[in-house]
Amino acid sequence: MSRILLLSALVAIGASSAQASCETNFSSQGVPLLTPLSYKTWMLFPKLDAKKALDRLASAVLAEGYSDMNVDKAYGAITALQETTGSGLPQTLRIVARKVNAGTRVDAFFSIQAGQVTTEELVRGSLCKLIAAAVD
Repeated sequence: MSRILLLSALVAIGASSAQASCETNFSSQGVPLLTPLSYKTWMLFPKLDAKKALDRLASAVLAEGYSDMNVDKAYGAITALQETTGSGLPQTLRIVARKVNAGTRVDAFFSIQAGQVTTEELVRGSLCKLIAAAVD
């Protein structure tokens, strides 16, 4: 029984450290309402195949309601749009999954146009959720 609890604890710690890594790598640039805002983060998955990651990421992007998605398998890149404000000004998502040694690095970028605003917490959580889908 104690081994099961220890294993559960290790799995929980691993999951939270993976999430923390994505959150730690998060950054933003721009002045709210005055300039376009861009957000980015990344995460390294040591033993993940880049092609499998890209397929899983594409499914996650669709599940999150993005439209006009384009998957470029040659470059390991996904681009998609999201329009949530009713203004007709879409927000842009770009995700890249590239081979690094025996693993995959996933970079996620989200940008919104001048005049639009959101919270960093919301974007950080959304991007990290999408990145985590690379291994699900």
